[in-house]
Amino acid sequence: MNMSEQSTTYPSQSVEWLKRLIAFDTVSRYSNLALIEEVQAYCISLGLEPVLTFNDTTDTEHSSNKANQSKANLFVSVPAGGGLADTASATIKGGIVLSGHTDVVPVDGQDWLSDPFKAEIRGDKLYGRGACDMKGFIACALNLLPQAVALSQQGRLRKPLHLALSFDEEVGCLGAPLMLEELSQRGINPDYCIVGEPSSMKMVVAHKGISVFRCSVHGKSVHSSLTHQGVNAISYAAKLIGFIDELASQLAESDQVDPMFDIPYSTLSIGTIEGGTATNIVPNLCEFTFDYRNLPSMGTQDILPVIEQRITELNQQMQQVDSQTGIKIEQLESVPAMTDTESEALQQLIAGLVQSSARHKVAYATEGGQFTNAGIATVICGPGSIEQAHKADEYVELAQLAECDDFLQKLLQSLQS
Repeated sequence: MNMSEQSTTYPSQSVEWLKRLIAFDTVSRYSNLALIEEVQAYCISLGLEPVLTFNDTTDTEHSSNKANQSKANLFVSVPAGGGLADTASATIKGGIVLSGHTDVVPVDGQDWLSDPFKAEIRGDKLYGRGACDMKGFIACALNLLPQAVALSQQGRLRKPLHLALSFDEEVGCLGAPLMLEELSQRGINPDYCIVGEPSSMKMVVAHKGISVFRCSVHGKSVHSSLTHQGVNAISYAAKLIGFIDELASQLAESDQVDPMFDIPYSTLSIGTIEGGTATNIVPNLCEFTFDYRNLPSMGTQDILPVIEQRITELNQQMQQVDSQTGIKIEQLESVPAMTDTESEALQQLIAGLVQSSARHKVAYATEGGQFTNAGIATVICGPGSIEQAHKADEYVELAQLAECDDFLQKLLQSLQS
């Protein structure tokens, strides 16, 4: 099958949208405004009223501050009942959110066979940064909007359909909380949310949370022949790292487990370490990071107090030599776990729309936990495999886009009166 035949076999509008989205270099360190403005103009052309929330919202009334607004979320509603004229009325309460993040991870140091920001179809796959994580789902959602608008105009949409696009998911899920706060202030209370992260179009009902910490160990430098006069920051970092590793072993052996996860317990993992200047100098600084991936039933309260207690003990030892030494810990990221405690009705709905009704739980985190914390029952279901995310030659199978289009068509039918 040649490429032209392939492109007409699958949902061409979703494919075309995906090509357009990939062409925007929305690596998290850059702005996503060009993509957002493209989608904003598209929504307005359909008669919709998208609302943007920016990364700097301190003074949105004054143009002098607009230079600080380098990124934006977009939220738009296709209202039920009386049609598009009712966008600001009570008809936007309830309904289903289709959620996706617009940022992608960098391509630095990766060896791509094609331009990562120019979509290329090879065989039965579409390649490009963000093809599966997660512009493929966004493309399918955008392709669905005109049909939803037509139903709304005909008075046939029983419940609203919402589209939520966020920024900076890949660097700590920073954009979604601003959008959720805006929705709360506007009185928009969706019933459900579908986060279209790549799940091979399988239903994911829960995921672990992620907390990232940095420990800074401040010692005292002396010549290495006078070790008793110094405080070795690397040695004390090693003591704390050993304690954290032991705590990780305890978590693996505890009775706090959920067998639906591939790794059924909460985990701790040391990620980076840096310290020292020369072998003959007792180091005065060592920093390391670690992450905690917790089951939905657990939280930082299950590990942080014991780590802080060990830090207190080590600080006492260090300060016997020099009162200016010590260890500080700070939290760099916090992404909440997504729970399945309130989503049974949504799970039943999704089970009737996907090819398999099986429920899955995953270790990777999404914005789903932020939606569930906001009281919106959420599941994850999107095209592509998480195994392709963040890699060189990231791709989504065209068949997965077709399956996602079919899924969204069925979802839209479920919203009709």
